[in-house]
Amino acid sequence: MTIEFLLLFLLLALIAEVLGTLGGFGSSLFFIPVASYFLEYHEVLGITGLFHVSSNLTKVGFFRKGIDKNLLLYLGIPAVLLVLLGSWLSTKLQSNFLEFGLGVFTIISGVLMFVYRKKTIPRNKGITIVGGVLSGFFAGFFGTGGAIRGITLSMYDLSMGTFIATSAAIDLAVDLSRSAVYISSGFVKWDIVYLIPLLFFVSILGTWLGKRILDRVSIHQFKAMVTVLVILTGVFTCVEIIWNF
Repeated sequence: MTIEFLLLFLLLALIAEVLGTLGGFGSSLFFIPVASYFLEYHEVLGITGLFHVSSNLTKVGFFRKGIDKNLLLYLGIPAVLLVLLGSWLSTKLQSNFLEFGLGVFTIISGVLMFVYRKKTIPRNKGITIVGGVLSGFFAGFFGTGGAIRGITLSMYDLSMGTFIATSAAIDLAVDLSRSAVYISSGFVKWDIVYLIPLLFFVSILGTWLGKRILDRVSIHQFKAMVTVLVILTGVFTCVEIIWNF
C-alpha cells in the first residue's frame, strides 16, 4: 500500500470510528466496506476484529460507568457463542459471496434502524437473547453485527452512556472470540500487521472525537444521519460487487 493510499485508508478508518461512536454500535459497519477497497475481504475480517478490540477497549474506558450487567449477560453470552459459529462459516465461503452478503445485510440493518429508531419496550429476556444470537452470528459471518445489537439496545430506552458502554463491552468479548478464529485461519497476514498499531491510534482518536461531539449535539440527529450512511454504504457495496462481476 503506497503512502497516499495508507493515509486515505487511515482517514476513512477514523471517520468510520467517529460515526460508529456516534451511532453507538461500533465502526465495523462502515469500516469493512471501506477497507474492502484496499484489502482482500478475508484480510479485512481479520484486521477488523483486531481494530475493534482496541476500539471497544477505548469506549469501555470512556463510558465504563454506564455498563448494564444484566444486558451484558443476556445479550453478550449468546453473541460470544454464536460469533464462533459465524466466524468458522466465514472461512468456508468465497469472499465475493461474503462481501455481497454484507451489502445486503447493511441495507436491511439501516432500514431496521430507521423503522425502530423511536420504538421502546419493557426489557424482555427473550428479545435480548435473540438480539445477542443474531448480532454475534452476523459479526462472525459478515464481520459486523453491531446494527442488530444497536437495534436491540435502542428498544429499551437506555441512556446514551449505558447504550454505548454496554454495546462496547459486549462487542469487546465478541471481537476477542472472532479474532482468535480469524488469526488461526490465516486472515491476518504478516504484510498487513503494520496496520494494527496505526489502527489502535485511530480507534482512540476516533472514539475521543465521537465523545466530544456527543457531548455537544443531539444523539437523535446523528442517529438519523448515521442511518442514511449505513443504507448508502450497503447500496454502494452491492453495486460494486455486481459491477465487478
